[in-house]
Amino acid sequence: MKNYPPLFDVIQTVDSIEMAQAIDRRVKAAGKNAVSVYIEVNIGSEITKAGVKPEYNLIEKLVKEISQLEYIHLEGLMTMGPRVGDPEKIRPYFKKTKDIFDKLQLLRLSHVNMKTLSMGMSNSYKIAIEEGSNMVRLGTIIFGMGKCTLK
Repeated sequence: MKNYPPLFDVIQTVDSIEMAQAIDRRVKAAGKNAVSVYIEVNIGSEITKAGVKPEYNLIEKLVKEISQLEYIHLEGLMTMGPRVGDPEKIRPYFKKTKDIFDKLQLLRLSHVNMKTLSMGMSNSYKIAIEEGSNMVRLGTIIFGMGKCTLK
């Protein structure tokens, strides 16, 4: 992110204080208002995925550090969950993410308004919604598996 891109509303992949500080500096330098961010939680502890380890104490520490930044507002959590054949097997991961989300809502920190729980994709969105997700990311279900060209 060389310059602050003006065409987005939220960054869903913050997983460290260093990344949050870099975003904060770029938003300030661009003379923009604060941008919303979500913390990415690697709920399955997969080595192939980014995100904060699914340990409440680590996530709470990051939330408290982010709350001190002026040009970003923390508004939620995002997780993808492990890739499994049967979407039902992902339910415990979504439950754990929702539990973390609920605890964080109680912190009442400046620049933190935990209102969005982004979890679930095309193969798991129904279970994610049942477990508390209020934002899902749908790609395959809309565009299919192949290359998509928008006109």
